[in-house]
Amino acid sequence: MNVAVAGAAGYTGGELLRLLIQHPHVEVVGASSERLAGRFVHHTHPVLRGRTSLRFTQRSDLPECDVLFSALPHGESEAFIDSLAEHAPLVIDLSADFRLRNPADYPRWYGRKHSRPELLAQAVYALPEVDRDRVRSAGLLATGGCVATAAILALLPLARAGVVDTTQQLVVDAKVGSSAAGAQPGGSSHHPHRSGTMRSFAPTGHRHTAEIVQETGLHNVALSVTAVEAVRGVLVTAHVPLADDAVDDRRLRALLREAFASEPFVRVVHEAQGLHRHPEPKLLSGTNICDVGFERDPWAPRAVVLAAIDNLGKGSAGQAVHALNVHAGIDECCGLDFTGLYPI
Repeated sequence: MNVAVAGAAGYTGGELLRLLIQHPHVEVVGASSERLAGRFVHHTHPVLRGRTSLRFTQRSDLPECDVLFSALPHGESEAFIDSLAEHAPLVIDLSADFRLRNPADYPRWYGRKHSRPELLAQAVYALPEVDRDRVRSAGLLATGGCVATAAILALLPLARAGVVDTTQQLVVDAKVGSSAAGAQPGGSSHHPHRSGTMRSFAPTGHRHTAEIVQETGLHNVALSVTAVEAVRGVLVTAHVPLADDAVDDRRLRALLREAFASEPFVRVVHEAQGLHRHPEPKLLSGTNICDVGFERDPWAPRAVVLAAIDNLGKGSAGQAVHALNVHAGIDECCGLDFTGLYPI
């Protein structure tokens, strides 16, 4: 497959190129950056030295191809979707522009009306663990947000099994690394402001709440997000009220293992001993893996479900490549078989 990446100069674009260049069924034929057009890609993404001689082009100069990945900033994929679709029959968008199916959700969560609401019903949420059949047939795929991806994978098995007490509030706490803020520097990413901090930047009202509600069907969700001193990684801790007090550790383990038994990129982590008994994002750097863990609270009718991912991997570029593999009907692990490094 010939593929191209629009908006390839950011962290997500670089991670996409790293995965696609080593993909056995893919030829990367173009990478755009309006700001860096004409410069070698490896000058911006040094891990690609010796792996590609590509230069950035203007977006309008990208060649026709089989699949176009859009790693443009939020709002730009929506604005340029018609011209993007002229380049390829399948567009995989990594921004938030087509994640939500209800047009009314965009003013609420993003503070603006969607300019192409007629396309929202056609776009498919690109997390294969949610709905492979729709991913296979879509012409427009929208990858999930990193926090939303981890939370959805943590909660979906329990939601589908009907063991969540939906009359009670379900609290999701997320810790995220600095790369989730993107490659362009700002006050919150300035080293003296970031180093050694644990900053709660969205105690309420985080935009990824809408995706969690949409994909799990759980409407009473409260999401809080905290920035921590790490470059990559998301750790979600979900406090899930249980509808049945008889749901114990054994039942939780069975629900998660059954839900993910055939999933190549989700592992159930629930160790009785050792240092890494629970999911840990650092172990997943550079991977498309989501580790899901749990504990049943013995003193209250709740389960604590944890999920760890690399925000640039499973939370973005890895998810997009996984969706490509599913859509193309090839081995889902193609280009995504990196298992991570330890120690790191």
